[in-house]
Amino acid sequence: MARVSQEHLDARRRQILDGAARCFARNGFHGTSMQDVLKEVGLSAGAVYRYFPGKEDIIAAITQETFAVIRGAFEEAARATPPPTPDELLSRVLGGVLAGQVHGLERRTFAALVVQLWSETLRDERLAELLDEGYTIMRVAWTGLVEAYRSAGILASDVPGDHVARTMVATAQGFILQEALFGDVRPEVLENGLRGLMSMNPPKIS
Repeated sequence: MARVSQEHLDARRRQILDGAARCFARNGFHGTSMQDVLKEVGLSAGAVYRYFPGKEDIIAAITQETFAVIRGAFEEAARATPPPTPDELLSRVLGGVLAGQVHGLERRTFAALVVQLWSETLRDERLAELLDEGYTIMRVAWTGLVEAYRSAGILASDVPGDHVARTMVATAQGFILQEALFGDVRPEVLENGLRGLMSMNPPKIS
């Protein structure tokens, strides 16, 4: 019997994940059955179960992969020298991630899938652990970015780096949520808004 190449195995796994992601984005996790996934990807139950024992395993794989895509994009941008300021970094990376058609999904559909994944972590311990791991790694990476800002002399030292990093993560999450809910959230709007907030001066106290 001919051996199946790793490329074939990887392509089949990709086919299943992308098809399942389309189903989940369209109908939600709980509104999608394994039969829906099988129909979407055009494979037999045996072919799909060879890679994933059940729907929860597919959801976990999509969660891990999706969070890794977002986290990796920010980590790569954070390694730039000199580091981009928060307004430029968030606009550039989020615009790129949402326009990248992850899982073959359009940007608003992908954003909606991310929001569903966040929601699902509230009830699924395994997904919650994946989210917590990714969030922790991103906070560490962005804390390092904050230190790079300080070394470049563009950020004061009186605010803990972790606080700045968490605020940047929250801004990214808000951008994705707005895209999911309303669509057409342009990166330049985020960049301009953040630049405006960053330029504010504290009021003088007489």
